[in-house]
This record gives sequence, C-alpha cells and structure tokens, in this order.
Amino acid sequence: MSEHANTPVNQAGVLQGPELKGLADYDSVTDVFHAAVKRYASKPAFTCMGQTLSFADLDRLSGDFAAWLQHETDLKPGDRIAIQLPNVLQFPVAVFGALRAGLVVVNTNPLYTEREMAHQFKDANAKAIVILANMADKLERVLDKTDIKHVLVTELADLHGAPKRWLINAVVKHVKKMVPGYSIASALGFREALKKGASLEHQDVHRHQEDLAALQYTGGTTGMPKGAMLTHRNLVANMLQARAAIGGNLNDGEELMIAPLPVYHIYTFTVNCLFLMETGNHSLLITNPRDLDSFVKELKGLPFTGFIGLNTLFNALCNRDDFKQLDFSKLHLTISGGMALTKTTAKRWEEVTGCPVAEGYGLTETSPIVSFNPQDAIQLGSIGKPVAGTEVKVIDADGNDLPLNEAGELCVRGPQVMKGYWQREDETRHSIDADGWFHTGDIAVLQEDGYIRIVDRKKDMILVSGFNVYPNEVEDVVAAHPDVLESAAVGVKDEASGEAIKLFVVARNDKLDSQALREWCKKELTGYKVPKFVEFRDELPKTNVGKVLRRQLRDEESA
Repeated sequence: MSEHANTPVNQAGVLQGPELKGLADYDSVTDVFHAAVKRYASKPAFTCMGQTLSFADLDRLSGDFAAWLQHETDLKPGDRIAIQLPNVLQFPVAVFGALRAGLVVVNTNPLYTEREMAHQFKDANAKAIVILANMADKLERVLDKTDIKHVLVTELADLHGAPKRWLINAVVKHVKKMVPGYSIASALGFREALKKGASLEHQDVHRHQEDLAALQYTGGTTGMPKGAMLTHRNLVANMLQARAAIGGNLNDGEELMIAPLPVYHIYTFTVNCLFLMETGNHSLLITNPRDLDSFVKELKGLPFTGFIGLNTLFNALCNRDDFKQLDFSKLHLTISGGMALTKTTAKRWEEVTGCPVAEGYGLTETSPIVSFNPQDAIQLGSIGKPVAGTEVKVIDADGNDLPLNEAGELCVRGPQVMKGYWQREDETRHSIDADGWFHTGDIAVLQEDGYIRIVDRKKDMILVSGFNVYPNEVEDVVAAHPDVLESAAVGVKDEASGEAIKLFVVARNDKLDSQALREWCKKELTGYKVPKFVEFRDELPKTNVGKVLRRQLRDEESA
C-alpha cells in the first residue's frame, strides 16, 4: 500500500499528509547535491542531443563554474544570477555552480521579449546572467536598463565534444540563422569561464535552510510578474516530499526520465533538476519539444522508464502514429502537472503506452508540489492527496474554514511554502496569513477519502499549456495601441492548450482588425501570452464603479 493510503483529517476539515522525514539532515540544496554526486558518480545525470553528463561530470563542471564566479567576479553570496537557457546541459551546470558559490538563481524564460527581460532582471537586481547566444541580441538592447555586470554567453552545443560541438553550433548559427548578431563588450563565453575555473580552487559556500536559493517568477491578478522567494529549506523539503510521494515507484540510479518541459519552469526545475538528481536518476532533456517529429525520433529505441509532461503534450503525442509505434515496455511512471489533466487524455495515454498517468498539483509559491496521486490508487479528476508534511484546507469568502465536501479557496501550509514575494511585503501578507497558510486562489473540494479536487479558479489568471498568463499584463500591452479604447483578456477553453486567451476590445478606429492587434502583442509578449481570439465590441460589461467584469465575459463564453 502507498503511504498515502490514509490521509488524516482533523475535526476542522484539514487534510494532512504523512510525516516528512529527513529535512533536518540537510542545510541546503548543495548538501543534497554533494550526497548525490558522491553516491552516483558514475551514473548518467543529464543527456541532451546525444551528449551525456555523468554525476561526476556535473560535480566537476559545476565546481569549475563556482570557482570562476568566486575568483573572476565580485559577486557575493546572496547576489542574484539570471539563467536564461532552454533545456541544454549548461542549465544544471550553471544552476549547481551558482548555488555552490552561494548565489541565488533567477530562472528566466528564454522566450521572453526585451520588455519582459528588462523587468525581471531589474526587479531581481540580477548582477550576472548566463544566456543562450540566440537571445543575446535582446540582452544587448536592455542591458543598460539592468544591474547586470557579468554576462556569460553559451551556444547550444557548448558542452558537447568536438567535432560535434562545432557542427551543431555552426548549423544553428550559419545555416538556420538562429543567432542574431550582437555586441556585448563585457560578454565572456561560458566554455571560457569553465576553462578558467578549472585552473582555480573553489570553496563551496555554506548556506542555511532559510537562505534564498531561487527567485522563481510568477504573476498575479495585478501587475507584472513577481519573484517567489524559495529558500533552500523550501526546495529540499519539496525534493523529500517528491521522494515520499513518488519515490516508491522509482529505482534509485536506474531510471531514464523524459524531460520535455522547460527546466526553467518550477515544475521541471524541482522534479528533474532537483528530485531526480537527489535520487540519482537520468533525465533526457528535450531542447525543443514543439518539434514533435524530432522529439519522437529522439525517443525511438530508448528504454525510457518515466515521462514527465502535461495534458497538451500527452494529447499531441497520442495523436501521432510514430509515437504509438515506440517501445513502452519499460515505461512505468508518467507524471502530469502544470495544468489540469483531462480524463480523456489520461485514458488515451494509458491505452497507447500501457502506463497510467499520476496527476499532481502545485504552484510556484509552493516549490511547487502540494499534492500527488499515489501510483497504486490514482483517482482521475483529482489532484491526489497532500504530500508529506503538508496541510490543506478550504475557506469561504469570509475566511472561515469549511468542512469536507464543500467548495472553497484552497489554502496550503507546509515547509515548501515560499518565504514570500521578493520586495512585495503587502502582496506577501495578502497571500500568506499570520498562521502560515498560503491562499492559492484556486477553488477546491476536499473529499472524505483524502483526495482533493480543483473545481474552479478564484483568480483571473489564465493557464495556457501549463504557463500562467495574467490578464493585466496583456491588457497593458494592448492599451498602448493608439486605436484601442479599452480591452479585457479572459481564458476560454481550448482543446490544444487547455485554455486560450480571448481578448475583448473596444476600438477607437473601426479599421483596426484582429490580426493587427495580435501582431502588436507579438512585439511585446511571449508567444503563449498573445491572444488567440479577438472580439470587437461597442462596450464591455462593468461594475457600478467602472471595473470591467471579466467573469461575466468568461461566463458568456462558457454559455
């Protein structure tokens, strides 16, 4: 039986996960890292585009990077370093090297526009960055708006051996023309930094559980994205919580896990970069999962045992004949998160692969795992049971605790709950109450059997393929268009992405069309934030004080 078989419920209707064990054994993520690289030194840790790093390689290269940071920069423990990389081998090297030097990692989406980059780097007060050459031209244009002094540029295959490295990087740059020209006088190649670091001694900086490990940016119903302050305790706790919830289905040091989702996203960052590192397992990083042809070809012939994804990806793969022809005989663990898993997709995946999907739930602010379906008792339509050391409850609009089987706002308390929002004390107080309960903004029902069901969202946030989109940010960009009087962005159901953005617009100029508006948005917003649908109206529904009623617009779409 799973240790989740019986989830205690106290009289107030609070669901409690089992006891969390082992948290006191580690002061930091780097403590966990050192235990793993020592135990699994010869085992493969990460593979990308045919190149593999063992745990010993990861230890050596991250140590080289830490040495460069300590001797060749003026960075001090606690300073922030932005890492703007897709799924490449440089990502874990940069992350663990930065943590070993005592720095705080700021994970950054490689698809960000210049505006989004400038905001995040300035808000985090980042002093350094590791960035892929493909987007260095954007950095050049915003660098003077940030506090970044140390720029490390890396090319896609920089950790591959020659001559394959030369070939891949040349094709990307000269054949596919994917690296726009840039000129950053202070920039240094990542390989050069590693080479310098290899000749220097480094001293791992001891960090404590309450020290910051990462600023993970998320949004809210108002304003620009904000940084969730995740401590070493938060991340170590969530690694151990993942082990308690999932680890019984893993053989330490023996699994090959497919990682198609971006590692800068908190879901894959914790599960692949941290939890699977702690368990000594092997992650296959997929650099461009949108290229499904190449993705499926890469899986062909591999004895993969686990797959970490989300609803839209599972659905897309199951519709491909080449995917159905793969060998799934070793696959025994499929994890879903990031967005709601539909029953149809879950059943289809199991029909195609023979492996059931276990859905979990989490948020950036909770590092992220809050609950998970035990593999031996998956309940489709639920987000599972609270993980170890975690309490959940639901409250009404007045903040009163509700009994089981009544819908209310889901609140979470546990060691994985963030320290707060970076430099936003008011928003922190609004989200985490005096008793340590984080208010998620999701509406849930707690069942008598200990499972949790999400039934709605309190927030206006839109979830596109697992990524948060915040209406105010979209509306702010649209409002800058000279022909727009007012607008409102809402989420509508979409088979491909779970939800899509629909923009309602009151135009100043009758000649304004939807395509022109979408092109305007593409200049300022990452692709998944660009509205898929645009509807022009004479007026938008409002409250008596003039606030646009997004919920009414959503309700009209649902009807």
